Amino acid sequence: MALEILMPALSPTMEEGTLAKWLVSEGDVVQSGDLLAEIETDKATMEFEAADQGIIGKLLVAEGTANVKVNSAIAILLEEGDATDATVAPSAPAAVAADVMAAPAVQAPAPAAPVAASGTRIFASPLARRIAADNGLDLTAITGSGPKGRIVKADLSTAVAPAAAAAPVSAVTMPTSANAAAVEAIYQGRGFKTVPLDGMRKIIASRLTEAKQTIPHFYLRRDIRLDKLLRVRGEINKGLEARGVKTSVNDFIIKACALALQKVPTANAVWAGDRVLQMEASDISVAVAIEGGLFTPVLQDAEAKPLSQLAVEMKDLAARARNRKLAPHEYQGGSFSISNLGMMGIDNFDAVINPPQGAILAVGAGKKRPVVLDDGSLSVATVMSVTMSVDHRVIDGALGAELLNEIVNYLENPLSMLV
Repeated sequence: MALEILMPALSPTMEEGTLAKWLVSEGDVVQSGDLLAEIETDKATMEFEAADQGIIGKLLVAEGTANVKVNSAIAILLEEGDATDATVAPSAPAAVAADVMAAPAVQAPAPAAPVAASGTRIFASPLARRIAADNGLDLTAITGSGPKGRIVKADLSTAVAPAAAAAPVSAVTMPTSANAAAVEAIYQGRGFKTVPLDGMRKIIASRLTEAKQTIPHFYLRRDIRLDKLLRVRGEINKGLEARGVKTSVNDFIIKACALALQKVPTANAVWAGDRVLQMEASDISVAVAIEGGLFTPVLQDAEAKPLSQLAVEMKDLAARARNRKLAPHEYQGGSFSISNLGMMGIDNFDAVINPPQGAILAVGAGKKRPVVLDDGSLSVATVMSVTMSVDHRVIDGALGAELLNEIVNYLENPLSMLV
């Protein structure tokens, strides 16, 4: 009896992944628990184990195939002693597979299949029908190269370019980002390299587009004097030298945000669609840049941990994030994020909220600036600019200002974080 091996969901939010590598071949005998494949999610590469024993009858998805949907068949498992199962479907022709993999994860339904004047249905892939509709192409005039004459994306590449070139300037509109063929047609004749989107880049694009389109952001800005903090940090690091631990300014920011959320508990909240979840602990996400994207590992219960422990945990999480070795529970959740570009010389910036969280703090560089003291005299201080992006559905303006004020107070009076 043949069983389908399905693409697994390796994290709660996984909808598709890349089949990075097969660890078995057709004809191999496998036992329950044997490793079958390496699956690349948007955040990590994980090994996939067999749930049943049997013989690998057919590998339906090639190594390196991206955008494989969760619960879609990737292989056929036969019971031991079975001959090659005649019911095993051949793998999809390359042209059709490429068309399926090229389709964006979330789209409006494709236009209905066209019909020729004779009443005969024109067979075309959903992606081909969508591209044709976007570019005003007549599918009845295009010859398909797919199986049984099916029109696929590749058949439209040559049709899109002449159509765009022939249109008068006043009639040409900039295509949407989803219409890859039309965008490429605009730059035909100019040198460029096509960079396919990996799972991480697609998730980043999808989540940030959702965030900017659906979250009503507002922004609160403050300057923070760091001189006291830098002195305290220097003393703390001297005491930690024997243990090989060193705190950073970012560790102080994490601690300050965690304590501020405890002092303003109604701001320690996330958006849950038809309700707000007010969190008890301060779980702080910290953006970590990696090649091709970023992670936001979460420091749980940050309000209860000493600075030295936060420093050790953050260093470990950042190192494993860069190697894509974080487990899903280590980068999911959190109610508040920190994105620090100060080490890159950025003075200030506005960060995009990481849904479903209620706010994110964008941190700029600490720099020497002239300041006016309380007595009206001029002095020089190390000043850091921060901007807090806030979800207005979760946190109102006055509440956000109260939270940011507490963050500033902790950072400008760092000894208060140590008691």
